[in-house]
Amino acid sequence: MKFLGNVLATIVGLFVFLMLFVFGIIIIATVFGSNSEEIAVKNNSVIELNLEHIKNDYAGKYKDPWISILSDGEKIGLSDVINAIEEAKNDSDVRGISILNDESELGMAQRKSLRDALENFKKSGKFVMAYANSYSQKEYYLNSVANTIYLNPVGDFDFKGLSAEIMFFKDLQEKTGVKMEVIRHGKYKSAVEPFLENKMSDANREQTLALLNSIWSSVTTDISKSRNISVAKLNEIANGLLARTPEMAKAEKLVDVVAYEDVYHNAIRKILNVEKDKDYNKISILDYTRKITTTSENAETKDKIAIIYAQGEIKSGEGDVNTIGEGSMRRSLIEARKDKNIKAIVLRINSPGGNALTSDLIWREIELTKKVKPVVVSMGNYAASGGYYIACNANKIFAENNTITGSIGVFGILPNFSPLATKIGLHSEQLKTNENAAEYSPFLPLDEKFKTITLEGVEHIYKTFVTHVAEGRKMTFAQVDSIAQGRVWSGSEAVKIGLVDKIGGMDAALNEAAALAKIKKYNTQNFPEYEKNINDILEHLPFAKSKENFIKEELGTETYKIMQQIKRVQPRKGVQATMPFEISIQ
Repeated sequence: MKFLGNVLATIVGLFVFLMLFVFGIIIIATVFGSNSEEIAVKNNSVIELNLEHIKNDYAGKYKDPWISILSDGEKIGLSDVINAIEEAKNDSDVRGISILNDESELGMAQRKSLRDALENFKKSGKFVMAYANSYSQKEYYLNSVANTIYLNPVGDFDFKGLSAEIMFFKDLQEKTGVKMEVIRHGKYKSAVEPFLENKMSDANREQTLALLNSIWSSVTTDISKSRNISVAKLNEIANGLLARTPEMAKAEKLVDVVAYEDVYHNAIRKILNVEKDKDYNKISILDYTRKITTTSENAETKDKIAIIYAQGEIKSGEGDVNTIGEGSMRRSLIEARKDKNIKAIVLRINSPGGNALTSDLIWREIELTKKVKPVVVSMGNYAASGGYYIACNANKIFAENNTITGSIGVFGILPNFSPLATKIGLHSEQLKTNENAAEYSPFLPLDEKFKTITLEGVEHIYKTFVTHVAEGRKMTFAQVDSIAQGRVWSGSEAVKIGLVDKIGGMDAALNEAAALAKIKKYNTQNFPEYEKNINDILEHLPFAKSKENFIKEELGTETYKIMQQIKRVQPRKGVQATMPFEISIQ
């Protein structure tokens, strides 16, 4: 036994040593990597715009520097990239920007912001060129801003309009015996509709089609301006699939040159006066952004505008770069409120909503902050339901035309396994000292009294939500209720009905914040700083992601996404203020 104990101790010791060795290598590599020499931009350079690893506006930062070292992911957000493009406009070493086979996870409003930055960059007289082996509609929307667009001769070109697909689970519930008990307010609050029906309700069909048409109108309007093709003609091309091959896309003037990548690079060499057999100077947008973020602060003023990023689903707790928690959000608002050098706050929201209580806690902190200094909201891809809840009391609200917003409504959802339990012979009983002492049980049929009480809670939160919006937007309860009911709106529609003040991106929101604070020169300071411990970070390291990657590989990306949708719904507890459906725009 002693021998076996010694062997076991040796194995454990070797395992611990190996883990410490691996972590030591990671830390040393990260520290030494962060101290590498300053990034240099050579004369006559071209920035290569590849945003494959960028999906958030804000990359996040941590109070503990060691956590920053160990955290995974790119330390650059889209906002940093857009600021870098603005700097590049006046950088004499930069001649142009090349968008080369860029494939990113950015949403439509994010692409709009990036597209505007590239349009502004072109005003300096510098070029933007684009090449792709194939163009999806989302990628083409961004690439269409280029002076010259190249497409591979055997590449694909997708231009057919927008669509949305919603899955319904009513029959699946009946067959499996797993039922989702739904309690909601709002005829458009269709986040729970897939559990109640086998097809879209008329209200859901109405709002979804209106949203798609509004976003498509925004997309075609921007492409029309860049390519000098009428919106009517663009719709004709989409309806007839008249650009389905590279040559057809060129004939319709959606692309300029059908050629291989080497021809594209030779065209750039010609602009730069570089010989064909020589390389031209390139710098990745990520490297250029890293350089700019270390040198761009304005030393002439101490005045600041705080940019507080609220991105992801709203959940209770601390939050992180992918979720909004009351911990980090309230702490950021308090810190920005108390800092005398911070004169105004821009709240950048990119969220489909989530937990209603957390939304209300953040709303309250904004209400307190607004009494001290101005708060301006900048909406990204989404600021819907709980995302709109935390926006509604700001001094001013900005959105892009294709921002998805509104969805003023709430619901409760409770998983019920009682039909399944009956099928497999599982029985459950509850004993209680008082009439309402028992908690909800997923193994018993839903009690009507419990349902009534829960509905009262949903109605209370809905009334609170609508009241907050009415007070923040200076409208009556009836006016808000008529455009609420869980309905989603595009940014352009939201301006017309009073939920948004103006169309514009982050720059417009910052300018408004500066005007309200009566300052002309300022620096920006990003929030939140997340409070995380080592265990929070370890679960995100590469070796911890092997299960996710394995499942994706085995099931395929689309099947994995469906599984994730179901998984996200299952743990939701309490009343929710979230988007009525998930939409993936192709």
